[in-house]
Amino acid sequence: MISPSLFSLAGKKGLVLGIANDRSIAWGCTSLARALGADIVAACLNDKARKWVEPLTSPIGVDLGNCNVEEPGQLEALVQHAVDKFGKLDFVIHSIAWAPLEDLHGDVVDSSREGFARAMSVSCHSFAELAKLCVLHMPEGGSLLSMSYLGADEAVPNYGVMGPVKAALESMVRYMAMELGPKNIRVHAVSPGPILTRAASGIADFDELMATAQAKAPLQRLVTLEEIAQLSAFLCSDAASGMTGQTIYVDGGVHAVD
Repeated sequence: MISPSLFSLAGKKGLVLGIANDRSIAWGCTSLARALGADIVAACLNDKARKWVEPLTSPIGVDLGNCNVEEPGQLEALVQHAVDKFGKLDFVIHSIAWAPLEDLHGDVVDSSREGFARAMSVSCHSFAELAKLCVLHMPEGGSLLSMSYLGADEAVPNYGVMGPVKAALESMVRYMAMELGPKNIRVHAVSPGPILTRAASGIADFDELMATAQAKAPLQRLVTLEEIAQLSAFLCSDAASGMTGQTIYVDGGVHAVD
């Protein structure tokens, strides 16, 4: 018998990283998970971002912290705050990515060693660091999600250094799924189609990328923030209990066509 509460997140405790404003994928995930009954600690980058984010999170009862993963101790402090508040964690959503503009806008062969390393550290390795901290507090298992993009699997014009970084992230998802599966912890990458977020605004000719995606998509449109959040909520729910280690696209079908 199928439980009617299968798609509910009622009673679940979550941690979401990466809210910058009301267009952030992290915000879409936070607001929907909250509406589905989850209790959430969320994070933005710093106090400058906080003035945009707190008016979103405060009215729906989401505890907001700051977290810059490049600053020693901040990730540990955020996770500890969530654990102190909830006692455990059931799902974690990692929605942060960054590269220096000069490396992001240039050719991959021209990327600096330092810039590539920083992009990999912030956008990829921080997911492993976050998992290491959180799995200790997931006694019943749970879900870990990160955000990828089609540029991990295909060479996308103007995506530059983030393509290899996201490819590494998707590989990391598979290895983490293998390693954490015995603890009943499921790991996925969500791969949305292009959507106008603050992070996306740093990609050169992003309007052209969106137009190309819309023209190619079998659904003949771009996806919405709500649709990305719906997939993420499903993966955090008990309805996805038999799934792990996947990169799952929500892109109107762009990934499936030439």
